[in-house]
Amino acid sequence: MSDNNPFGESFGNTGGQYATTVQYGGTAPAPAKAALGDAPVGPAGGDVIKDTTTAAFAADVIQESRRQPVLVDFWAPWCGPCKQLTPQLEKAVKAAGGRVKLVKMNIDDHPSIAGQLGIQSIPAVIAFKDGQPVDGFMGAIPESQISEFITKVGGKGNGAPPVAEALAAATEARDAGDMQAAADIYDAILAQAPETVEAIGGLGDLLFETGDTEGAEVLLATAPEAKKDAPPLAALRAKIALAAQAAALGNPAEFERRLAENPKDHQARFDLAMIQNAKGDRTAAADNLLAIIKADRSWNEDGARTQLLQLFEAWGMTDESTLAARRKLSALLFS
Repeated sequence: MSDNNPFGESFGNTGGQYATTVQYGGTAPAPAKAALGDAPVGPAGGDVIKDTTTAAFAADVIQESRRQPVLVDFWAPWCGPCKQLTPQLEKAVKAAGGRVKLVKMNIDDHPSIAGQLGIQSIPAVIAFKDGQPVDGFMGAIPESQISEFITKVGGKGNGAPPVAEALAAATEARDAGDMQAAADIYDAILAQAPETVEAIGGLGDLLFETGDTEGAEVLLATAPEAKKDAPPLAALRAKIALAAQAAALGNPAEFERRLAENPKDHQARFDLAMIQNAKGDRTAAADNLLAIIKADRSWNEDGARTQLLQLFEAWGMTDESTLAARRKLSALLFS
């Protein structure tokens, strides 16, 4: 590991198993933003960006994504952050040299697709592959993160920024079950870059999972005002709120008994889904809400779909459970 790596001390207790994925400081690779300028732009660079309509969505997005990844930019003329994001998104897509296509949809003129996919705030970008939504983000994010996102869905680029590498190492540690190492990495990131919302959200989530809800809320309060609604922080707040909601519901056995007697007891199924989510059984929670949507979309004023979208926010747009449930929701809505 480089002596210039400010995260080095935090890896001291991990035996170095995650350290090799992190370089930060004087020996770090150039930021992704700089790499954008060097990326090749194909002769048909302008053809990788187009506007779409509700009628053309299936051809422009669903069918086209079977050939290559398609990013859908949901925007509106009155949306200030959209005006900031869209030019940066177009620049990054052109610089990607055909690895992805960009399709823009004005939700004022064409609101139905965004509504069916659960887009509740804009700007929102959803990536489609093989006819299915597979990834996405909300809000105006920096150019470097746009480049990272395109690399993730469209293929590898010239290297990730150092903070992104550290965040990836934290995710790797957490996936391996080494929560202490993940917490140490997040802590080290925040020592060097205290406004990194992914680290705030990641460390806060670890605190919440250990039962330290108060600690998670205190950490959330340290986020800069301008970034307080960033997806990682919104996801943690939603998770805390859902846990409080589930705690007030009581014993899941009662709802299971009611469903055994009457499978059409949608309220019992809904409440059971909330408890399942609080216990970490995301698949079961999503499947119960999807069952309500399939049986009676209008129940409780589309309450099951609304709640499922809140779960997506709490889990994060890139979480495997979110992606799997969103594909099932898409199949229900577009079948």
